[in-house]
Amino acid sequence: MQAPVLVLKDSLKRESGSKVHHTNIQASKAVADIIRTTLGPRSMLKMILDASGGIAVTNDGNAILRELDLAHPAAKSMIELSRTQDEEVGDGTTSVIVLAGEMLHVAEEFINKSYHPTVICRAYNKALEDALAALDKIAMPIDAKDRPTMLGLVKSCIGTKFTSQFGDLIADLAIDATTTVGVDLGQGLREVDIKKYIKVEKVPGGQLEDSKVLKGVMFDKDVVAPGKMRRKIVNPRIILLDSPLEYKKGENQTNAELVKEEDWGVLLKMEEEYIENLCMQILKFKPDLVITEKGLSDLACHYFSKAGVSAIRRLRKADNNRIAKACGAVIVNRPDELQESDVGTGAGLFEVKKIGDQFFAFIVDCKDPKACTVLLRGASKDLLNEVERNLQDAMSVARNIIKNPKLVPGGGATELTVSATLKQKSSSVEGIEKWPYEAAAIAFESIPRTLAQNCGVNVIRTMTALQGKHANGENAWIGIDGNTGAITDMKEAKIWDAYNVKAQTFKTAIEAACMLLRIDDIVSGIKKKQAPGAGPSKPTIETEGDADGEQILPD
Repeated sequence: MQAPVLVLKDSLKRESGSKVHHTNIQASKAVADIIRTTLGPRSMLKMILDASGGIAVTNDGNAILRELDLAHPAAKSMIELSRTQDEEVGDGTTSVIVLAGEMLHVAEEFINKSYHPTVICRAYNKALEDALAALDKIAMPIDAKDRPTMLGLVKSCIGTKFTSQFGDLIADLAIDATTTVGVDLGQGLREVDIKKYIKVEKVPGGQLEDSKVLKGVMFDKDVVAPGKMRRKIVNPRIILLDSPLEYKKGENQTNAELVKEEDWGVLLKMEEEYIENLCMQILKFKPDLVITEKGLSDLACHYFSKAGVSAIRRLRKADNNRIAKACGAVIVNRPDELQESDVGTGAGLFEVKKIGDQFFAFIVDCKDPKACTVLLRGASKDLLNEVERNLQDAMSVARNIIKNPKLVPGGGATELTVSATLKQKSSSVEGIEKWPYEAAAIAFESIPRTLAQNCGVNVIRTMTALQGKHANGENAWIGIDGNTGAITDMKEAKIWDAYNVKAQTFKTAIEAACMLLRIDDIVSGIKKKQAPGAGPSKPTIETEGDADGEQILPD
């Protein structure tokens, strides 16, 4: 008797074996092809229509992939790479996708020849180790305090972006902002938290040249009582609070029984005295500006304006933290715990200005600010959004250099050097791993090849000339000038990349390629939608003769 085979239809779909490898590789190549044209200074722009109907024009790899809605799990995994790269080092989001796509593309040939994916992954990991060793050899240490070098590096990193036409502006803003918020950890280490302590404030109007890094912070708030409170204070004493300056409302419903008419007056007086007591505890430190994250009642506002103190209420916690870092104040949770050391005296000027149709409060001219605001001006919101994306990349590059001050050549020179080194070493690799190892070496050439394609030059001629120059190892700094497509020395052209960015790109791309290659099954547990009124589908039993042979026997 034939053994019955149970096939669960509709509820479980399964693909396995080399078919999965091929679909994964095709999906990854499709994602890489989408953003391949956005690599380099002469790259194309993409117009993105987001879910809410808005339009964004950008050539930032992460910004493009973020908006894609792809069904294939391997494609989703590739998009995740770009996000990881952006969070980790802030640059190289396009390169990592192109490189990972190429690594999978060259592996396809070996899958067809029935190589085991583990063998390919072993060869790739060996290639990654040797690539990082080659990267260490050609890396050039620099002084992070040398501003012209830093400026040149940041400029070459954002030279591929839309804002490169505005010259030094974005690079200057990025270096000013990151050097402001850098904190020494000792032993020559510096910590730069650009997410927490650098706020980018976009205000439409004016020219892009009006953008600047404030020596302090700004936020979109006005004083509580504009007619009665000062809007400009020189050398203000600032108190920051995280508590409400109004009468506490009962947490649950409270009933009060009043017997006499005077009791109502007593009750109101108690509330007033409570608020007066809070205000007096604050006013005894003679502040000029009180800022709270919570509410501030009309009565408290009256006491403050009577004492000539300006007040701002309902400020965001992130903004309050930045003010504390900028002027040296300490955020206090209860007014009765205030001390003289909690008062911020580091600010030189508090001022409320009207920009466009909105009021902004500025706390600037701080003595040693550890937080800052970058004020961006520009013609339209679309332009400002693109400038902000480019500025974030530039600040990430500056942060990477401050944390690890090493340079590697840009313009595809690093990849060509790594490729030439791996090709030479492949002859010493023993066994079957030799061929995937050599294929990984060739895959590194995808970056300079893509750069050449986007410049519009003859790709074959350019790549042959570059491979010839790198094969004999005469100069590791020979690469492609992304603007003209000419073969030049990257040291002379001042086209550099941060070491951290390149190392992270190689690691992320190869590790992701290995992960996707090791997937041999895609099991989907998503049920198909049934027609309304249809009953639950039952498992069908097929005999061995009816069943598809591929589902029973592995390849």
